[in-house]
Amino acid sequence: MAMVAMKRTIEIQQWVTGQPAMPWPSPWLMWWVGFTSLALYGSLRLLWPQIGEVGGTLMGVLGLGCVLACGKHLRSSGALWLLLAAVIVQLISWTLGYWHHPEWMPDNPQLDRLAKWFLFIGVAWWLGGSTRTTLALWALALAGLLATTLVTDGGIDQWLMGILEGKRVDFDLQNAQHTAMFFGSGLLGILAFSRRMLASGPWAIARRIGWLIALMMCLTGVLITQTRAIWLALAVVLPVMAVVALLWNYSRQHRRQAARLSAVVLFGGFVAVVLAGLEFHDVVERRLGDENQIIADLMEGNIDAVPYQSSIGNRIHTWIAAAQWIEERPLVGWGENGRSLAVKETDWLPEYTRENYGHLHNTFLEVFVSYGLMGIVLAAALAWWIGRGTLRAWRAGIMPGDMAFFSAAFFIYWVIINQFEAYLSFWSGVYVHNIIVGGLVTHYWRLIRQQAET
Repeated sequence: MAMVAMKRTIEIQQWVTGQPAMPWPSPWLMWWVGFTSLALYGSLRLLWPQIGEVGGTLMGVLGLGCVLACGKHLRSSGALWLLLAAVIVQLISWTLGYWHHPEWMPDNPQLDRLAKWFLFIGVAWWLGGSTRTTLALWALALAGLLATTLVTDGGIDQWLMGILEGKRVDFDLQNAQHTAMFFGSGLLGILAFSRRMLASGPWAIARRIGWLIALMMCLTGVLITQTRAIWLALAVVLPVMAVVALLWNYSRQHRRQAARLSAVVLFGGFVAVVLAGLEFHDVVERRLGDENQIIADLMEGNIDAVPYQSSIGNRIHTWIAAAQWIEERPLVGWGENGRSLAVKETDWLPEYTRENYGHLHNTFLEVFVSYGLMGIVLAAALAWWIGRGTLRAWRAGIMPGDMAFFSAAFFIYWVIINQFEAYLSFWSGVYVHNIIVGGLVTHYWRLIRQQAET
């Protein structure tokens, strides 16, 4: 009976991953539980969070255990060493903080603050190095987002309020900034994989219709969530993506074909921008013009004139407060509560700010004030390792070009938006980070296994 179940599991693995064999083995029952948990995490983290969160925890714990027990050649990869470094950094910061300012430290270190960035280890393991499974997981995550905005209480009404009345909506996903981040991430993926989705072949009509619906929903979602940091990031990334895509087409196709495709892409993009501009002109103009005077004061260096009770003003003043706290403990930081201490324990900040804001709206500042230079070095090392692995997997032909293209676009987008909101301090950013990074790392691990076997 066990042999039959194992054989059936192998057949399903081959069908799911599109590979003749898994590059790294797992006990067949463990694979069923881990892979199912990953699917639940990817598809239901937004739509049904009670189930999706449990799936994510189970997926991460089992995945890490399998890497340690079965991941020959992968155990020594950078991900595991960086996870260990994250634990050590937090222990050092907590220990020294407990000695220096015990009244502001918890009784036990909260190691999940940085460790949760490494859930991608489990994602990468259960994806099995498969491009097909990675794309399926990302598609499930996007479908979960779009479905959530439709079936949540008042979801349709929020779409109508955002489109017809120009109101800022969030679909009850943390807040509008986080919902905008989801839509922006989805938009980048939709555009990066457009050639794949629009290609002829099986299910071509269904793929094209699905692509168009997802494109319109994500583009509209980015506009009606009215988050300027997301608009800024997309304003930087989308033109770069367009130029790279057009140059890529010219380098790989006959000039006539490339010119035709370029014309279609540019015309389609122009039409989309014009239509969006006509429909949401007042919304965009109002949102961008809300704090023009504040921006002008900042450009002139007149920080004292910047009001506290404004979006930009609140960020600027709390960032100044954070810089003062960083200056006192630049190497090890103030511990896991550093981001809230920098706001709530800064006397010169107004009472309204200290009572209503508990974080700094900047991922890198929050890491710096909490874990000092140790935390910044850790974050930089993680980004470098992911980028290096992605580049190596692409150059080796294991990662497809459109996936590498998406990873580069997402990295730029991610760095920009995390300057204005601490997404990686919230479940929303952790979810997006791990789903995407796990898909990239699984290809790098596949390269490591192939090189070890040759």
